[in-house]
Amino acid sequence: MAGEIRQPIDIQSLERYIDSKVPEIKTPLDVKQFGYGQSNPTYLLTSATKQRYVLRKKPPGKLLSKTAHKVDREYRILHALESTDVPVPKTYCLCEDDAVVGTPFYIMEFLDGRIIEDPSLPDVSAEDRHKMWHSAVTTLAKFHRVSPAAVNLTSFGKPSGFYNRQLATFKAIQDAQAKAVDVDSKEPVGEIPHYADMVAFFADPKTQPKDRSGFVHGDYKIDNVVFHKTEPRVIGILDWEMSTIGHPLSDLANLLTPYTTASSELARSIGRGSPTFLPNATPGLPTKQQCIAWYAETAGWDPTPDMTWGDAFGIYRGAIIMQGIAARYALRQASSARAKEYADNMRPFAEVAWGLVRACKRERSEQKEEQGDARAKL
Repeated sequence: MAGEIRQPIDIQSLERYIDSKVPEIKTPLDVKQFGYGQSNPTYLLTSATKQRYVLRKKPPGKLLSKTAHKVDREYRILHALESTDVPVPKTYCLCEDDAVVGTPFYIMEFLDGRIIEDPSLPDVSAEDRHKMWHSAVTTLAKFHRVSPAAVNLTSFGKPSGFYNRQLATFKAIQDAQAKAVDVDSKEPVGEIPHYADMVAFFADPKTQPKDRSGFVHGDYKIDNVVFHKTEPRVIGILDWEMSTIGHPLSDLANLLTPYTTASSELARSIGRGSPTFLPNATPGLPTKQQCIAWYAETAGWDPTPDMTWGDAFGIYRGAIIMQGIAARYALRQASSARAKEYADNMRPFAEVAWGLVRACKRERSEQKEEQGDARAKL
């Protein structure tokens, strides 16, 4: 997974810094760069004693986003969680001095385990598949149980209004992307389907989930956890760049997206939903309901009443991300060979979100009726 260095760093300068600040890491170092870590360049460091470590640094040059690439935030949350039962790699140092390797960086433990991209976990036994999903779900719940105050990180994000902030952020992104004009057809990308109606629904305080506040990872999914090399359990969580204080429903919906998209015939028809996640399709794979029950038991709260709302928002967010790829493709700035495919899928994927919004409206109506009946009996 680590090979040639694509973005050079001053290794001798790094070694001098380590000798001074982290003497437990023995120099000289062998340095390679991982293939992943597109946002923040990530390197494998092998010490003179053959111990392995990971360095993540802010990318060089002028950055498009002022809020992205915050390696100091990644370090802060990882370092804080070391004192909890949440499995994270040990951190060794945070260097904010640009003079060492050009941009700020931190060094953490290398986790020697399995990173599996396919969430259906195809190359393990049915028994291990069940246990690995259980471990991924309960690990997330343990993380959500950690109070920011308990680890001195109340300043890590705002204490309330997470989904309203998300709505405002994605409105600005969606509106800008919609204006991108195709260089050949001269047609604008345009809004995602049902955009105004979905925003109105998500912004309605009568339909929103009850506000909850705690740590969120921001991109918690199967390929962002490390499993033990031979045992069916999570030994670490990676990629903390989007972590903040927010609503835990967002992380759970993100983890369970393969189930959500598999249940949509439209999503499956455009290759955005895998039939492996249909009920009884994959031996050992738990049902979505089992995952939610595992989560509720460990986290101490039941997300079931708000799960469809969270799923709908997650797919809505995904449609806007696809619209961004469509905008870059329109400007012929997309680097991925699959950019046109994503661009073509943007509209049908938004229809999947709209279907979930309509399902949630029905659920909310039924919940209101049930509450009314309960009050009448009192």
